[in-house]
Amino acid sequence: MTEALHYDAVVIGAGTAGLTAGARLAQAGAKVCVLAKGVGSTHLAPGTIDVLGYAPERVEAPARALPELISEHPDHPYVLLGPETVAEALAWFERTAAAGTLPGYSYSGSLERNQLLPTALGAVRASALVPETMAAGDQPGLGRVAILGTPALRDFHESLCADNLRAAGVQARGISVPLELERADMNALGIARHLDDPEWRATFCAQVSPLLRDEEHLGVPAMLGMRDPHAVLMDLQHRLGRWVFEIPTLPPSVPGMRLYEILRSALRAAGGRLVLGAEVVSHRRDGERVSEVVTRAAGRDLSYAAPWFVLASGGFASDAIELDSHWITHDRVLGLPLRGAPGPGDTRFVRNYLEDQPIARAGIAVDAELRADGAENVLVAGASLPGAVPWREGSGEGIALASGLRAAQVIAGRVREEAVVG
Repeated sequence: MTEALHYDAVVIGAGTAGLTAGARLAQAGAKVCVLAKGVGSTHLAPGTIDVLGYAPERVEAPARALPELISEHPDHPYVLLGPETVAEALAWFERTAAAGTLPGYSYSGSLERNQLLPTALGAVRASALVPETMAAGDQPGLGRVAILGTPALRDFHESLCADNLRAAGVQARGISVPLELERADMNALGIARHLDDPEWRATFCAQVSPLLRDEEHLGVPAMLGMRDPHAVLMDLQHRLGRWVFEIPTLPPSVPGMRLYEILRSALRAAGGRLVLGAEVVSHRRDGERVSEVVTRAAGRDLSYAAPWFVLASGGFASDAIELDSHWITHDRVLGLPLRGAPGPGDTRFVRNYLEDQPIARAGIAVDAELRADGAENVLVAGASLPGAVPWREGSGEGIALASGLRAAQVIAGRVREEAVVG
């Protein structure tokens, strides 16, 4: 084992929560390293910031619904974070996106009203903040819309999306256009890279324009460019003479990858370090404090030491929390105590898959400052926290952003206090 690399703070996990914590700590002047075995859920998610979409019915205004959720669910992460931290986190993210490496690309929205966006199936999702490439799809102002598909993109079915939108009261129809591609089938990421090319984009618009009717918006799979989505959106709207909006598709998620790039570039711009392919395989303790974590990559172990750690490794979906073969639930990363996990003999699962599964709310036990039980210098953020069911609530990115920000604030405050005492 080589000598440990030393940092002011080490963050475990490179999803929205981990990158937010790392970026905010670096902006506060800390020497930060973010470790992860791979990219987080951003590449799978739609790229919107969903704060609270359902509680359990669809939420119109998260600002009004959050206090009620907090009062009814005392173990929910929003109880620890509070609406003020959520609002602060969203404002920080909006500024960060606008100042990021994707020129002109921005997010819009607020806690005052959820925007209602179509999914690939033609259902409706409620989101507080959305990228500009999706904003024109907000259902209250949708009107007439053409949903564009292509035979090359086999996981998006324009007719299915349009049929379900019509059932919801939207004047929608499906249209399809063959695209000149080097492969007969291609995912949204491949097409997005083609749309970054102005000449290819012009040909694309020339193919699509004759298929459109007057006063129709145009909904397309989420593929409006990777390098410069703002320019792609503006160019398409100018050439086609109408509003254009993206509809999230199956992974890989182009808007989710843009979200990842926004946070990664913020971390690096502030001087933070990101190490991917570095899975935490063990750790060392000094009493109630974690002193080092050990990662393994390409058969080599590296040790990272810090006075502070942020655990943002995720929950069951990322395999950071595990139900093992002995039916015992545990944290695989640092071995921290859990909260919300059913005990021996208790019901873990119910028969109906879509009902509230008792085990789904399990997470790392924390105090009011997000510090993990039994490890006073480890703060927990994101899906590692107990008490939420993000896929059902539509709350995942809101919890991730707010808890990542809060963890960074707590650590930065403690570092300042220690500097004064020292």
